[in-house]
Amino acid sequence: MSTTLPITEQAMSAVVKHSAGPEGVSVTEVAVPEVLPGLARVRVAATGICGTDVHVAHDEYGYEAPVVMGHEITGTVVDVGADGDVGWVGKRVACETYFATCEECQWCRAGRRNLCPTRRSLGSFEHGGFAEFVVLPVVNLHAVPDCLGDVEGALAEPLACVTQCLLDPPVVQAGDRVLVTGPGAMGQLASQVAQSLGGVVTMTGLPKDAARLAVAERLGARATTGEVEPGSFDVVLECSGSGVAASVAFEAVRRGGRYVQVGIFGQPVTLPADQILYKELTITSGFASTATSWRAAMRLIDSGQVSLGPLVTRRVPLAEFPTALAAAEAGEGLKTVVVPGA
Repeated sequence: MSTTLPITEQAMSAVVKHSAGPEGVSVTEVAVPEVLPGLARVRVAATGICGTDVHVAHDEYGYEAPVVMGHEITGTVVDVGADGDVGWVGKRVACETYFATCEECQWCRAGRRNLCPTRRSLGSFEHGGFAEFVVLPVVNLHAVPDCLGDVEGALAEPLACVTQCLLDPPVVQAGDRVLVTGPGAMGQLASQVAQSLGGVVTMTGLPKDAARLAVAERLGARATTGEVEPGSFDVVLECSGSGVAASVAFEAVRRGGRYVQVGIFGQPVTLPADQILYKELTITSGFASTATSWRAAMRLIDSGQVSLGPLVTRRVPLAEFPTALAAAEAGEGLKTVVVPGA
C-alpha cells in the first residue's frame, strides 16, 4: 500500500533512553519506524513530558533500553499497514500508550488491558513519541476533537489516566468537599474532572507553587498553601507523588471518606496506614488508562468541561529536551510539551 502523506527521510531525531541514570538519556538519530499490518505511523505534533518520563530517566520506572521515550502523544496519521485502515490517514489523533498486551489474561479479557502483566507500553518498552514519528496499533488511535489544538492534544493521555482514577466508578458526588494535593498537571486535570462531577475543590501546594495554584483558581478551584483542617474533606486526591502530601491527605479526609492515589511515588514511602482502619477509609486508584477512560476523556474535552490549553506552560524542540527534563524534575511550570517540528 502506498503512503498517502509521503515520508522523505529514512532517519529521524529522537530522545533515547540508552543506559542507566538521567545521563543515559540523549537526543540522537534513529531509523524511521516500519509500518506493519495493524499499525499506523503518526507524524508527531507534540508529546508531553510526564512525571513517568522523569521516573524512567532516573530508573524508577520499568523500561527496556534502548528505547525512544515519551507517551503523551498527539499527531497526524501518515501511513497505515493495512488497506482496511486507510481511512485513518490524514486524521489528527491522540494515542493510547499500549503497544502490546497479551489479550489472553483475565485482565485483558475483562477489558482492563492496563493491568496486563506482559503489557508493553510506548516510551518505556516500545519506541515512543519524543521523535518525529511513532508507530503504534491502529486500535489505540483516537480522533482529536476539532476544538482541541495539536499541542493541547498531548494532554488527552494524562486526562484519560485521571478519568480512569476518578470516573470508573465515579469517586466524587455532587457537593463533595474535595482536596487535591499537588498542583502539577495531573492535579489540575483531577481538579477539573472532580468539578465536572459536582465536587467543591480545594488544591493545596507549597509557597513555591504560587503560579500553579493561580492556574487552579482560574479553573474554578480554591487554592491554599496553608494547613488544611483535619477530617474536613469527603474525598482526597493525592496527585503529587509525595509521601508527605499523602500523609497530609490521610489527615485531611473525614471518617468514612475516600482517598484516591493519582500520582506515582517512584519509591517506597511511609504512610499512616492505621488511618485506613480508624477512619474506615475507602482507598482506590487507577493505573494508566483504558478504552473506557479514553472515551470519557474525549467527551469531557468535546463538551468543554475541561480546559487543557492553560496547562501548557512551555513548548520546546527535541534538541532542548535535556533542559526541559531538568525543568520537569524541578517542578517548573505545569506541562512542558516537546514539539518535534519546532
